[in-house]
Amino acid sequence: MNNWFTDFYAQIAKTSLSHWLNTLPAQLTHWQKEAQHGDWPAWEKVLKNLPEIATEHVNIKDRVEIGDGSNVSEGHQKQLTHLLKRMMPWRKGPFHLHGIHIDTEWRSDWKWDRLLPHISDLHGRTVLDIGCGSGYHLWRMRGEGAELVVGIDPSDLFLCQFQAIKHFNPDPNVHLLPLGVEQLPELKAFDTVFSMGVLYHRRSPIDFLAQLKAQLRKGGELVLETLVIEGDVNTVLVPTDRYAKMRNVWFIPSCDALTLWLERVGFKNIKVVDKDITSLEEQRSTEWMETESLVDFLDPTDHSKTIEGYPAPLRAIVTATA
Repeated sequence: MNNWFTDFYAQIAKTSLSHWLNTLPAQLTHWQKEAQHGDWPAWEKVLKNLPEIATEHVNIKDRVEIGDGSNVSEGHQKQLTHLLKRMMPWRKGPFHLHGIHIDTEWRSDWKWDRLLPHISDLHGRTVLDIGCGSGYHLWRMRGEGAELVVGIDPSDLFLCQFQAIKHFNPDPNVHLLPLGVEQLPELKAFDTVFSMGVLYHRRSPIDFLAQLKAQLRKGGELVLETLVIEGDVNTVLVPTDRYAKMRNVWFIPSCDALTLWLERVGFKNIKVVDKDITSLEEQRSTEWMETESLVDFLDPTDHSKTIEGYPAPLRAIVTATA
């Protein structure tokens, strides 16, 4: 486990991210000693038991496909499937791993297809993904030519899922760190910062947007994807208890209100580049995520509303410049 992070320390030591080393090693040492999930030993055992398989085929440009299954027997595929399913639920993907289709809850590739035409070319860029989940989009960013891709997410399960994929594609320029955004110093070094599906989980959305801006170099690009509602510049939904059965949803703004928030924080060139109603095909239960999903969060008689009576999930992608 130690070399997951020590390699990253060495990599950033001579870059514009070097000042991160003032805080990062102590934070991750604390995480290793104190903060791990109770199921960590079981997940770590899965990682240790993953087979060594020669990977000749990697496609992270059009999808995340590592190995085509041609050099893996059916028996080994079943063994690998069994190991990976011990890390369920798999939420963001899909992944194609040596002939195994990890059919995740979310079709994260659809979101990527929606945003890719509207963002700056990632070739040669240093990229940060805040709230990256198990890292599906990290691989797609690397596939678009990003030079260094860093994801942060405090979930131990997501870290282990990422490391399972990286075991078969050990790219030294793609990293996931078990951190929350509040643990980031003002790095002011990334060319592009992504934050997808996080804003509405933050109790203080303005502070969160300021934290995103603090990671970007001057002129860097923010790519923000979040829940929104229809309305004018003063429209913000504050759920009384739950939204789509989620307790941790605090603020859902209209696109105009979100634009104002970004302006107040100091972003420029703010553009709403996509709005999309989440479909039952994009988020659903699968054999890799067997618990409730979107259909269970909506009014069974009217899918335009959540089960609590709020507008059903509408998601927007916004780009802006620091």
